[in-house]
Amino acid sequence: MTDATHRPRAALAMSQDAAAAVLDPESLEALAAICHLTPPPVLDDLTTPRGRQVLTDVDLLVTGWGCPPLDAAVLAAAPRLRAVVHTAGSVRAHITEACWERGIEVSSAAAANALPVAEYTVAMILLTGKQVLERAREFKATRTRAPWLRTPRTVGNHHRTIGILSASLTGRRVMELLRPHDVEILLYDPYVTDAEAAELGASRVELRELFTRSDTVSVHTPLLPATRGLVSRTLIRAMRPDAVLINTARGAVVDQNAIADAARAGRIRAVLDVTDPEVLPPEHPLWDCDNVLLTPHLAGSQGNEWRRLAELAVAETARWASGVGFLHPVRRERLAYTA
Repeated sequence: MTDATHRPRAALAMSQDAAAAVLDPESLEALAAICHLTPPPVLDDLTTPRGRQVLTDVDLLVTGWGCPPLDAAVLAAAPRLRAVVHTAGSVRAHITEACWERGIEVSSAAAANALPVAEYTVAMILLTGKQVLERAREFKATRTRAPWLRTPRTVGNHHRTIGILSASLTGRRVMELLRPHDVEILLYDPYVTDAEAAELGASRVELRELFTRSDTVSVHTPLLPATRGLVSRTLIRAMRPDAVLINTARGAVVDQNAIADAARAGRIRAVLDVTDPEVLPPEHPLWDCDNVLLTPHLAGSQGNEWRRLAELAVAETARWASGVGFLHPVRRERLAYTA
């Protein structure tokens, strides 16, 4: 426990909805035991008189979805601010160059948020390998069981080849969760060596080979200028017949028109938890593709999984307050290739 006379002053900066969802009473009580925590309401606007007043004395901000950008004007009003603990994944929306220039320490709950995304991904890999969704739909339509001894040899997960696009936090968790399964894992990541890939249980390949060899390609790359449209029409055309594309990263990484064309032609299947825009127009052809599963960006932390984010934020706050330093720091130099 931090000595009461030296406890840092902290405030919550995020949307009201994010605070209500992520920070339950137990989490708030735990934060208040570590810091002098500014009482609610949380700061969702840092330009108001109250926002400026709170910022004057704050040492640490606990941020979340909906936190306003911490730009130079905000930092000028927060002369004591030295650290930010983020209760979600990416900090790109609110951590600005001004924060790095001041030397503010930043922590993120991206590692905690990676787990449910990885769990969703592995579930979809196994379900699509078994063709569960299509076979369940056929069963419901016919009310008749097809002769199971005539199941095509393309169905199943034995020695299935899984391609992982990017050894991000989520990509690494997916590979970890796949280890008990009898699959071959390929990895494309330009920042990973052959030896590092082998340690992750994967074989490193080039981008086109990932798409030509994989039965399932799972996208885990962050959306950066270099990755926008990375999964191009050419790569989608190179996929094996009846291969599966899973995207839990960002919709804009994938050429959605190319996915729609390939799916409508019956060449590939897809599981898309993210699209661009987040909700496709009602007339978009992906809505009507029976071999495409669209889910509403639900792979990340939701419901009782928000508690994991709060627990990590409390632990990081305690480490920083005691002088140990963050276990999950965000490094400025890594932002060029991370979310």
